[in-house]
Amino acid sequence: MAKLDYYEVLGLDKSADQDRIKGAYRKLALKYHPDRNPDDSEAEASFKEASEAYEVLSDEEKKANYDRFGHAGVQGNFGNGGFQWSDFSHATDFEDIFGNIFGGGGRRSRGPSGPPKGRDLRIALTLSLEEVTVGVEKKINLQRMKGCDVCGGDGAAPGSTPKQCQTCGGIGQVQQVSRSFFGQQVTVGACPTCQGEGQMVSDPCRECAGEGRVRDKTTITVRIPAGVSTGNYIPLRGQGDAGPRGGSPGDVLVFIEEEEHEHYTREGNDVIYRLPISISQAALGDEAEVPTLHGAVKMKIPEGTQTGRVFRLRGKGIPDVDGRGIGDQLVEVLVWTPTQLTPEERRLFGELDEIHQQRASSEGKSFIDRMLEAFG
Repeated sequence: MAKLDYYEVLGLDKSADQDRIKGAYRKLALKYHPDRNPDDSEAEASFKEASEAYEVLSDEEKKANYDRFGHAGVQGNFGNGGFQWSDFSHATDFEDIFGNIFGGGGRRSRGPSGPPKGRDLRIALTLSLEEVTVGVEKKINLQRMKGCDVCGGDGAAPGSTPKQCQTCGGIGQVQQVSRSFFGQQVTVGACPTCQGEGQMVSDPCRECAGEGRVRDKTTITVRIPAGVSTGNYIPLRGQGDAGPRGGSPGDVLVFIEEEEHEHYTREGNDVIYRLPISISQAALGDEAEVPTLHGAVKMKIPEGTQTGRVFRLRGKGIPDVDGRGIGDQLVEVLVWTPTQLTPEERRLFGELDEIHQQRASSEGKSFIDRMLEAFG
C-alpha cells in the first residue's frame, strides 16, 4: 500500500509555513472529525490521515527529516503500532481539538483563527566591507505599531472586554452544509461577523479606535555577524508591527546591502586587491607594503614578476558567515608604465632597450619570442 504524501493530504506544497499548515489542518479537522461524522468510516479515515500529516509537518525537526528522507526520516516517531491519533479523535468538541493542537490544552478563549498577525517590516542596511569583515552592531530607527497601553491591546475600552462572537461561538470559522447529486458537501471559512477572530469589541477603546495598537517610534539594535553579504537578511523575531487586538507581532527583516569598495573587489569570502608596481620593482624584485582588511602586511615581489601575476595572502579575506574559516586576499600585480618621461628617464630607457636588442640578437630570438617565453 502506497504511503501518504503528507503535503498532498493537507493540500499544500513544501514551501508551506507553519501558519498554512495549521490552517489546512483546522479545515480538515472541522470537516472530518468523528464527532461531526458519526458512523462514517471514510471521514474517520480522512481525519486520521490529516492528523498523521499534521503531527509530522507541525514539528520542525520531523518536517525537515520528512522533506529530506521521506517516510524513512520519520519512522519510529509514532510508536510500535504506527501513528497514534487517538489524542484528537475523542475530543468532546472542536474547542478541545484546537486547544490540544495549538497549546495549553482544554478550551481556548479565542478561536483557532484569532486576531491576525502583525505586519513584517523590511529594512535595508548598508555596510562597508570593513564592517562586513569584523561584524558590527547597528542601531535602527523605525516606526511601527505597538500594543495600546490604554486597553492592553485587546481594543476594548477600559472597564469592558471583548465578547465571544455569537455567530461562530468563538471558533472564528463557520461551516456551510450543502447537498447535491454527489452527496453532502461541507465547506469551512472565516466567520463573516468577526472576520475570523472569534470575538467582537462592542465598546472600542478611544485611544486606538478599537484596533488595539497605536503607531510608535522606536530604536532597535541589531547585531550583524561577520561575513554577511548582499542579499542576506537578519530576522528580528517579534520586533515588527503588533497585531490588531492582541494579535502576535510580526518580525523585522534587516536586509544587507554591501557598499562597493574603492580598492577591494569581493568574490565570495576572498577579496581581490590590485597592486601597481614600477618596471624596476617588477624586474629587480622588491618588498611592498600591501593594505588588507586586517591591516597592512609586507609582501615579497620576486624579480622578473610579470603584470597580472596573482599572489595569495592566506586568511586576509572575509570570515565565513557560518564560522567555517576565513577567505584570502588575492593580490594582482599591475606593472605601471611611466608616462611623460624626463630627458634622463628617456635616455636610460633608450640604453636599456639597446641592451635588450643586442641580447635578443645574440640569442637569435626576436622580441616577440622573448615575450612568449616570459608569459609561459
